[in-house]
Amino acid sequence: MEGILLIDKDLNWTSFDCVAKIRSILRQEYGKKIKVGHCGTLDPLATGLLIILVGSYTKRSDELIKKDKIYSLKMRLGYTSPTGDAEGVIEQQSDYKPNISEIEKVLKIFTGDIEQVPPIYSAIKINGVRSYKLAHSGKSVEMQPRPVKIYNIKLESYKYPKLSLITEVSSGTYIRSLSSDIGKQLKTGAYLTELRRLSIDKYSVDNALKMADLNSESLKSHLFTEL
Repeated sequence: MEGILLIDKDLNWTSFDCVAKIRSILRQEYGKKIKVGHCGTLDPLATGLLIILVGSYTKRSDELIKKDKIYSLKMRLGYTSPTGDAEGVIEQQSDYKPNISEIEKVLKIFTGDIEQVPPIYSAIKINGVRSYKLAHSGKSVEMQPRPVKIYNIKLESYKYPKLSLITEVSSGTYIRSLSSDIGKQLKTGAYLTELRRLSIDKYSVDNALKMADLNSESLKSHLFTEL
């Protein structure tokens, strides 16, 4: 049993939860432990495409992990969160209501090659320790900016304070940081309220297996071997 599996991750599940669930199903089916891994972590508060690798394909994660991705996201303007999403303490920053023209101008600023500071509540390691662990323990965390590429940002809808976008980005881009930075540029503040990964390279969430449908038969029928 080996290959690639596309999963539509549910809200409040970690990427590891999905891996553990699939590993458990395969162990029950085959009576032995089968290697299972994923390509590209999704936060628990995010949904959408998660690429799962099974068996010997776990050794090929480098072929997929650096691919470009497309996300749909929803933001709330006027407020900020230390985590960049609804998991943190929400604080009001401004009651200014930018118009669509202002928003479109700001989105252009973030299109192309940019320098982005990752959120302190992330899995990036600092001296061997995950930054989110340092942040949760109250220790000072200083993240260094890194180059990323935003291929495009499309304005889907806007009715203050709710702003919906679709963006195509390079690997390593943090959407929480992007939404916070857009909020700063608009002088309103913002945090991410919803995030859904639509695609990774040529793989689309439209072809992914829903988690509610996860079982031994559906895994077999959805597993493929061509990268």
